[in-house]
Amino acid sequence: MWRLSPQFRRRILTWGKRLGLGAAAGLLAAWACLPLVPLPHALFQPPPDGWEFVDRHELPLREVAAAGGRWGRWVSYREIPACLVAATLAAEDKRFWRHPGVDWRAYTRAAWGWLRHRHVVSGGSTITLQLVKMAQPRPRNLRSKIIEAAQALRLEQVWPKERILTEYLNRLDYGNLRAGCASAAEYYFAQPLATLTPAQAAFLAGLPQRPTFLNPRFYFEKARKRQQWILGRMAANGGLSEADSQRALREPIQLASMSRSFQAPHFVDLLQQLRGGATASLAPTGGRVQTTLDLSLNRQAERMLQADLARLRPNHAGNGALVVLENATGEVWCLVGSEDYFAPLGGQVNGAWAPRSAGSTFKPFTYLLALERGATPATVVADIPTDFPTPTGVFTPVNYDRRCHGPVRYRLALANSLNIPAVKVLAAAGGPARLMSLLQAAGLTTLTQPPEFYGLGLTIGNAEARLLELVTAYSCLARLGEYRPYRLLKNEPPISRPVRIADAQAAWLVADILSDNSARALAFGLDSHLRFDFPVACKTGTSSNFRDNWAVGFTPEFTVGVWVGNFDGTPMQGVSGVAGAAPILHEMVQYLRDHFGASWYATPSQVVAQPVHPWTGKLLREDDPAAVREKFLASNLPAAQTARDYDAQGRVILPEEYRSWLAGAGGSLNGQAVALAAPSGLKLIAPLPGTRYFLDPDLPDHGRILPLQATGLGPLAWQSATLPCLQTNGGFRAILSPGRHELAVTDTATGQQLQTWIEVKDL
Repeated sequence: MWRLSPQFRRRILTWGKRLGLGAAAGLLAAWACLPLVPLPHALFQPPPDGWEFVDRHELPLREVAAAGGRWGRWVSYREIPACLVAATLAAEDKRFWRHPGVDWRAYTRAAWGWLRHRHVVSGGSTITLQLVKMAQPRPRNLRSKIIEAAQALRLEQVWPKERILTEYLNRLDYGNLRAGCASAAEYYFAQPLATLTPAQAAFLAGLPQRPTFLNPRFYFEKARKRQQWILGRMAANGGLSEADSQRALREPIQLASMSRSFQAPHFVDLLQQLRGGATASLAPTGGRVQTTLDLSLNRQAERMLQADLARLRPNHAGNGALVVLENATGEVWCLVGSEDYFAPLGGQVNGAWAPRSAGSTFKPFTYLLALERGATPATVVADIPTDFPTPTGVFTPVNYDRRCHGPVRYRLALANSLNIPAVKVLAAAGGPARLMSLLQAAGLTTLTQPPEFYGLGLTIGNAEARLLELVTAYSCLARLGEYRPYRLLKNEPPISRPVRIADAQAAWLVADILSDNSARALAFGLDSHLRFDFPVACKTGTSSNFRDNWAVGFTPEFTVGVWVGNFDGTPMQGVSGVAGAAPILHEMVQYLRDHFGASWYATPSQVVAQPVHPWTGKLLREDDPAAVREKFLASNLPAAQTARDYDAQGRVILPEEYRSWLAGAGGSLNGQAVALAAPSGLKLIAPLPGTRYFLDPDLPDHGRILPLQATGLGPLAWQSATLPCLQTNGGFRAILSPGRHELAVTDTATGQQLQTWIEVKDL
């Protein structure tokens, strides 16, 4: 038998010791140099989470993927269930808690398997190594493996095991564009991460090995087989008892539906649009974005809108929008922008944000200005045909019903949405500049032209408004003159305090008028959709030729706004605000009251109720049969009615401007009222010489009917060689046609005659 000589054995031992010492010295030197190893910069940057929009109750609205098209949500180590940790370690790195970042035993086993079988039999990569690879991918070669091993060893020196495992589980690719265990649990099982069972945890832990090959949406049995293997490893490693392992093996795996949350689409679109399309500005690192929306309420609003539009379809009402705002915070609880977001023709247009003609919705702010300047709800305005000179011609407003009602109190003028009085009130309250300033202070951004561009017509709707901003403006009335901007984000801090933009007592009077169902009966009747069994301040609006319907209402708790119309601007067929938008408003306000309650404002101590004459607004005795009760500030009572307010026959004396109206349309007041004596001689009121008129196809009869007005001592006669001049119960009217026309009016009692001329053009 061959034996080594003692001398040779001593030589081998000597060299062995030298090699061992050299290897040990090399390892020590390498370990000492580990602090010099640079770590991937991406490890110290949070992974790009996606954004999940949720409602005020944390219900999902929509997910928005991060860069790279994957969606994830970061969770801390404490939020990761122990069963998922055990399953992940069983699947990827069972000695994770014991090795220094590199598992030399696993490397040796992998190398031996490769030598024996000439292909990879098992891997030697640890979780720490995998984390390094995810942070900085490299070509798969020996040099890369050496660098990654050094970085893994260094990372274990820098971070505790818990952080390494947390970073790993938050960055893993679980397939189907899911990055991280939290988003995977929500996507595959529709449940929070903390509620995973061991069976579900093992199922998830198996997916990152080959996310495409094991995609359970297409290869469920392959993913299930991988899960069963992991459960066996968990039991073998002590991460799961044998009984729990058997129970997990029998537990069925039910995948959640593949449908993604896509709720309140117009609301979420608008939220991103207002942030310049940059979702990162909502939450720079991604994650959950909690909004102010109440998803249940929004769904209810969608159903209401769809039902009402189905009723209006025969009248060519194609779409609508609805907004609910909580007054105390300015939070938007509901925003529906169209009947169907996925409709092919305009469904994605946001009717809550699209500028539309405002109709009569600005009128309450006109009267607010007047009340602030000393007017009262009993102040009387002459609702009679009136021309208003403008730089481009004469502006002649008409009421919706094309009738005039003579002397009307501000309460009735506003409640019944009369156009002529609104224009007169604005003229007396400071003009369009003051109204425009108030509306802008209340949140409207659509008034971008100079005040003279809109003129006095601003109060009756010759400008545009967005429904959301209009609701915000009305919420200022609901707060009795205080402005708060609307809010779409729940976690965004509100402004410290609201900004007062109007007098509280004047705002209270406006709210009182808008909640007075009896006052609006002249135009709307007593049983319209604006009638409630509890106090609600309401206002409707209708733009020219029925293109836009508006209805806005508020209680101290909520402000609700509705728009109905067509996105292409085509007119509806005879659908006014009270017929189109008001039914939806009524249903939503009633729903809010039933589910959240409703209150009303306490009457301010300075407000008193007094009897007044309905045509003069002056105080009467309590027992006067002509008296109506009106509300005033105690410091701003009107004058008392005296004998000088009546003529010898006991008729109420009205100003001279009513004379023509009393002689025509106001004949119902004959015997009860009389105008002041006319001045000597004939006086021309309208049309003034050189007035230019436009025939507007949006107006009834294209606006061809022109009232002719003058005063004299006797009956008047109008004539024109080119225009028909007709006498009606409402006075004289001319039927317009394009061209230049001469007109003459004659006082038959004196023979005096005055000439005037006008120019008529097609618009």
